[in-house]
Amino acid sequence: MTNSPNLGFYHQWQNVEQYAEMSEGVDGKQLIDKLMPFLPPNKHVLEIGMGPGKDLTLLNQYYKVTGSDYSHAFIERYLQQNPTAKLLCLDAITLDTSSVFDGIYSNKVLQHLTTDQLKKSIIRQAEILRPRGIICHSFWKGSGMEKFEDLCFIKYESEQLIEVFSKYFDIISLETYKELIEGDSLLVIGRKR
Repeated sequence: MTNSPNLGFYHQWQNVEQYAEMSEGVDGKQLIDKLMPFLPPNKHVLEIGMGPGKDLTLLNQYYKVTGSDYSHAFIERYLQQNPTAKLLCLDAITLDTSSVFDGIYSNKVLQHLTTDQLKKSIIRQAEILRPRGIICHSFWKGSGMEKFEDLCFIKYESEQLIEVFSKYFDIISLETYKELIEGDSLLVIGRKR
């Protein structure tokens, strides 16, 4: 298993296992339910930052999904239980792949990017989406940034998300929802222009 001390928090096998345990019982089913009216079944979807793979497994019930993560440890962990899964090791900013997709999904992943990095990711997402492709991303709602280990957690308000996404995507849904407490999260669904 990958366990290099210089690669970051989610590249450490023990941190990946700890995160998987901590997130037990939490998944993006409510987000996927919101996505489905805008993206028909059997479309090709890229999940950015699959982590332990709970949402990837759910997405696979409806779509042809390619999971991705920057952490080899998360990818190795998922492949142990799902050896035929289609997975890529991708950075959420550069998304260095030649594949194209009908949809791109992430659940509380893009919050780890600075606003400048998020803008670069959005440009790249538009490039690897087919015409009128759909994005579906969730964020913590609020303001400010918190740090833990080498991770940053940036909270956003609706207006900020509209500003960063609207150059490349028509926002077709932007709503507040509850993950832990009422109104703590935002879900943005957009269509490529």
